[in-house]
Amino acid sequence: MQKRIWMSWLKCLLVVWIAGGACAVMARTDAVAILLAKHASLEQQLRQNQFKRPLVLDSEELPNRLKGDIYAVVDHPFGTVTAALNDPNHWCDVMLLHINVKYCHAMVGQPGTTLRVNIGKKTSELLVNVARVEFNYGVAAATPEYLEIVLNAKDGPMGTSDYLIRLEAVALPNAKTFLHLTYSYAVNFAARLAMQTYLGTVARSKVGFTVTGKGADGRPQHIGGVRGVMERNTMRYYLAIDTYLGAAGAPLATRVEKRLQDWFSATEQYPRQLHEMDRGQYVEMKRAEHLRQQTVR
Repeated sequence: MQKRIWMSWLKCLLVVWIAGGACAVMARTDAVAILLAKHASLEQQLRQNQFKRPLVLDSEELPNRLKGDIYAVVDHPFGTVTAALNDPNHWCDVMLLHINVKYCHAMVGQPGTTLRVNIGKKTSELLVNVARVEFNYGVAAATPEYLEIVLNAKDGPMGTSDYLIRLEAVALPNAKTFLHLTYSYAVNFAARLAMQTYLGTVARSKVGFTVTGKGADGRPQHIGGVRGVMERNTMRYYLAIDTYLGAAGAPLATRVEKRLQDWFSATEQYPRQLHEMDRGQYVEMKRAEHLRQQTVR
């Protein structure tokens, strides 16, 4: 597959002075083929896994970077997914569901679209007390069968930088859609030190989803450390996307409440990794944050 794509690009470059925009068309076609091939290669894992839903999660720890990837099939037609996610304001509604996101506002204009996202603790906080991350929002591709949204930010809190949130979607038969979510960021020495402090105190019992073996009792053991942090947050963002899609058809007056309730219910399917507070605390906090998001600019 990769060799074929490389040869296609070489041919494209040779005729670019004739073909004009043919390379861009070819790139989109290859993106669809690559994503569909990934879906085919993951068919068994999507059908049978620990998540009890068609989902595969991978994570990676590099010397200066952390990365999480989720591949999943959702029971929504591609057109529904595109309508819901090809909009920066909708992404703010998605991101606010994450327990650490306190505020999000889309700034649409020249030279482009920016999402101002405030990230803080798992409690109610004043915006002046939490870090702001400025994401550049872009639609890399939007065709009748393929969507690619890219959010990136140069700087983040506590020594993190070079943030990337990338979503790919491709149409599947039977009114389904295959999603690929990437979440990653760079870390410096200060960030690693802060993470080690966090992992040695309030998060010392937290784990991710990757199974590393079995304990003496025969129960699965899960990865911890910084990869565990990355896996938990990647899953939280994915569940926010899935929840947003699921609530898109609800009556407008009930849509926000449905998203809050459904996101919490989804996270509680994985209490070992994602439980942080009870439902009432989460919903009350997020209702207030949603109201602030509508009134503060």
